[in-house]
Amino acid sequence: MAMNTKTSSRYDNIICKVLIQSGSPSVYQLTPQKKNIGTLTRMTLGEKCLNKINKTILLVGETGSGKSTLINALVNYAMGVQWEDNVWFDIVAEGKKSQTESQTPDVIMYEIFGFEDETLPYSLTIIDTPGFGSTSGIEQDVHTGQRLFDLFRSEDGVHEINVVGLVLKATECRLSDRQSYIFNSVVSLFGKDIEKNIVALLTHSNGITPRNALEALKAANVKFATNEKNQPVRFLFDNCLNEDRTEDTEERQHAYKITMNGMSQFTAFLEKTPPQQLEVTVDVLKERIRLTACIQNLEDKIELTELKQKEIQQTREGLNKYELEMKSNENFTVEVDEVYKETKRIDSGMWGLFLYNAATCCTICEENCHYPGCTVAWFPKACQVMSGSRCTVCTRKCPVSAHVKENWRFVNKTRKVNKTLQDVKEKYEKNKAETEKKNNLLQTLQTEMENLETNKTRLLDEAYQHVENLEKIALNVVSLSTYVHLDFLIQEMEKRGDTEKVHKLKQMSSRADDRLRAGLKYIYRKFFKKKTDDKRGSEV
Repeated sequence: MAMNTKTSSRYDNIICKVLIQSGSPSVYQLTPQKKNIGTLTRMTLGEKCLNKINKTILLVGETGSGKSTLINALVNYAMGVQWEDNVWFDIVAEGKKSQTESQTPDVIMYEIFGFEDETLPYSLTIIDTPGFGSTSGIEQDVHTGQRLFDLFRSEDGVHEINVVGLVLKATECRLSDRQSYIFNSVVSLFGKDIEKNIVALLTHSNGITPRNALEALKAANVKFATNEKNQPVRFLFDNCLNEDRTEDTEERQHAYKITMNGMSQFTAFLEKTPPQQLEVTVDVLKERIRLTACIQNLEDKIELTELKQKEIQQTREGLNKYELEMKSNENFTVEVDEVYKETKRIDSGMWGLFLYNAATCCTICEENCHYPGCTVAWFPKACQVMSGSRCTVCTRKCPVSAHVKENWRFVNKTRKVNKTLQDVKEKYEKNKAETEKKNNLLQTLQTEMENLETNKTRLLDEAYQHVENLEKIALNVVSLSTYVHLDFLIQEMEKRGDTEKVHKLKQMSSRADDRLRAGLKYIYRKFFKKKTDDKRGSEV
């Protein structure tokens, strides 16, 4: 690629540019300085001025919605590029990829400094997210939420947001299952305080109010800031700004004006909209992660409880069956399914350069405190289920030092074992009085059963408390990541007869049903397609 400095003199001082397309307009690729925030990427254009205001925008959209083009348009508007300049600058490389393949592999933060007072009185920070719903799969979408969480809680990251822009085409007549899934995934990340900062950014627009797209947003119950007509706050943009202008010049200029008008309105909204601090959002993300980890751990514990109860019941039946034989022969045996723990290797291990898909486990409780889903933390102390110096999930709430993060996890196993009376006595009974052996053993076994049920009840209450915390702070209490756990909680609460909590959980589930049904259908299809593709691949 040849360097070219024959742009308008207004842009001669921009040295970090490479000519990628000659003609009308001349298109330049900007080459901002690349730095990292932990494992996240930060691209900085220009030098930051400490006494200038900065505005932060988070952009999210379906792959192919025009998000990359919109970012480039924002940068050109901030730089003060005019139609007459006959130039265009790309900060996001827009390669020739399919409409279902994301241009952005990970969360990237763009900082635009040094152009204050060209058209804007402030600098810009634009957070670009991977195209939700791309061919990378559901795992990538979950990872995006975790990466944003990492960005929001990092000391060098982003701690306030002025606008969350949900990008979709103005030509949409209804939201697809995939779009419903995307918007739910994003809105569910935030606290209730962010609703007035969420706006619709409509691309591929002809400048006419896209009534069908706006009705589609309302029908999907997507939460947005609304105007005086109770319509979602929206801004319109065209997507052909860097295309050749030697033909259809008037039409191209009209498209340019649509985008510049949309930019003027959007940046005015951006200027007057106060930022939202992200403490609540970080709390929401923590609660979702801890709720999921708590329930996953709870499912393991309930399985373990049921296995232990089976072992105890087999022991009790054996004691009753061999009551007469016990009195004359202490060496009788009873066959039981003995419960034990085993470690199982996690095959996925490393994924790319920024995921460590392993399990955070407690070596004292022998429990999986965060698995699956623990992909960002490299060490137990950085895992989201840790609070202060202790775990929020494992039975004893053990210190961080008792935990490991490795490519294995604990699994519950059983094995057939023949136990003698002495074996049973050593496990369950310390009283050696001959005449009380049987009664004490049965009483001890009953107490053990009751203790298991009490522990199960406590764990259910802990999970329910996470749901209540989300109800207080989250914009959407039930997200796709938590929806799948509601039925489990409802069933377990019904078993213990807690009608009040069952009623409340069912209310949450019914409110979320319509909003999430489309997203769940999308996930199912993606999952089914992935399974089919994997099967075909294995047959080749």
